[in-house]
Amino acid sequence: MATVTSDNLIDGRALAEEVHQETRETIARLLAQGLQPGLAFIRVGEDPASRVYVGMKEKACARLGIKSRTEVLPETVEQRDLLRRISELNADPTIHGILVQAPLPCHIDSAAVFNTLSPRKDVDGFHPVNMGRLLLGDPGGFVPCTPAGVQQLLLRSGVPVAGAEVVVLGRGNIVGKPLAALLLQKATGADATVTLCHSRSRNLAGHCRRADILIAAMGSPRFVTASMVKPGAVVVDVGVNRVEDASAPGGSRLVGDVDFEGVQPIAGKITPNPGGVGPMTIAMLLSNTARAAALSAGL
Repeated sequence: MATVTSDNLIDGRALAEEVHQETRETIARLLAQGLQPGLAFIRVGEDPASRVYVGMKEKACARLGIKSRTEVLPETVEQRDLLRRISELNADPTIHGILVQAPLPCHIDSAAVFNTLSPRKDVDGFHPVNMGRLLLGDPGGFVPCTPAGVQQLLLRSGVPVAGAEVVVLGRGNIVGKPLAALLLQKATGADATVTLCHSRSRNLAGHCRRADILIAAMGSPRFVTASMVKPGAVVVDVGVNRVEDASAPGGSRLVGDVDFEGVQPIAGKITPNPGGVGPMTIAMLLSNTARAAALSAGL
């Protein structure tokens, strides 16, 4: 087996700092005009992972100068009460972005939540208006943060995307579908030939071995193995999966959708997990928020 080094790692944390610096510059211009971007988080229930994720986003806001507010609603909240609170935040001029943290309780209709958000404050990019703009190639909307983060990872790592064979594993509404739409646009960092694979795809391994860029977003621990990857391919691991591990604190740990140890030696470039896509997702959320604040003032 080839010697494993860090030479082919795509450092998501370092690239996220590049995006953060650009966002800081935008915020500085807004502050000079008396406008501080505001971001509201809504968390329903006490899911441990949700608490951690929102906490990370709050800290990132504080570092960049975004005023954040977190509202925690009980697990048993009625849908109409959640939608009412979103509508109130839509009308609040000090709030420029709203993020409703997933997962939501099973009695809450996620589509109704996304539909209630103002498209101008939907910095997570899931309102039908923003998703439609993405599909149409209209830059006026907000792109979902993880797909946008993946695209920026590729761009800022010098990965040629135009004309590349890209295979996306996973057809979810949060990553797979919007990412495929984003990478096939006629635009910088796109112009790829995209294959979107899923659990019913035939010869899945064969599709993967064709890929110049392989993006795993299936939610299946260590699904992508070395035998599925073309030597020299760029591999992006979006997956977040908790698996049992008696040696880890709490008896479990997080792993991606890629068997990192097996795939890294043959990949041209690869994202670590953690430290790859995750930091970029947060960076794009804050970038979207700063842009939403600027748009609110006609800037």
